[in-house]
Amino acid sequence: MRPTLVAVAHGSRDPRALPAASALLDRIRELRPRLDVRLGHIELNRPLLGEALREATGAAVLVPLLLGRGHHVKRDLPAAAARATHLDTRVAAPLGPHPLLVEALYERLLEAGWVPGAGTAVVLAAAGSRDPEAAADTRRTAVLLSERLGGAPVVPAYASAAVPTVPDAVRALAARGHHRIAVASYFTAPGRFAAQCAASAPGPASAPLGDHPALARLVLRRYDEALARQRTSPPSPPSPPSPLSPLSATALEPATA
Repeated sequence: MRPTLVAVAHGSRDPRALPAASALLDRIRELRPRLDVRLGHIELNRPLLGEALREATGAAVLVPLLLGRGHHVKRDLPAAAARATHLDTRVAAPLGPHPLLVEALYERLLEAGWVPGAGTAVVLAAAGSRDPEAAADTRRTAVLLSERLGGAPVVPAYASAAVPTVPDAVRALAARGHHRIAVASYFTAPGRFAAQCAASAPGPASAPLGDHPALARLVLRRYDEALARQRTSPPSPPSPPSPLSPLSATALEPATA
């Protein structure tokens, strides 16, 4: 028996969030039909993570449906795993940064009507965190997305806890002469922050990543990677940014390829 894959969503009061997470898990089951795949939430939705772990047996891998390092990944998930003493439990790395995640962002932008060209720029709208490593992960994703978009500037911005905000990033890009600005939703599911960021878009705003096929493949990749790590050890980023990378620029400096 392979360890159970427990996908850990944050949870949201938005009624669309739970169906979005369930649809993603259905895609994962299609890719690996014999794998036991379950859902747990950090808060706000059932089943909560503790409930999901109590119902599991043998071994489990917690795969956070979260896009970077932060308190939930570093503290909450390892603590929940440690409390599940009846399980051999490991914690996977967050989903980002990763090229599969960037591919999902790119295709969601195309679905929203983004078209490359002069004056085009993108705001990568994320939830935000006070953890500097979470911000570094988002900036790294902005660099990768800029490369995928053929060099179009991509500025990371946040709904809370970090700067710049999405409206500030939009204004900064407009001041630099970018008159076609899209917002890329860096959220796995619909929710208040995703809606708030989309409402600030002067142009196209992509949908949350949801059940994009690339996201399902990435969840399975994180699951497989975690099987080689020590039990409940805090995950490390798969591709830490180089000290000489564009990430050393200021938060409002657009990432370009």
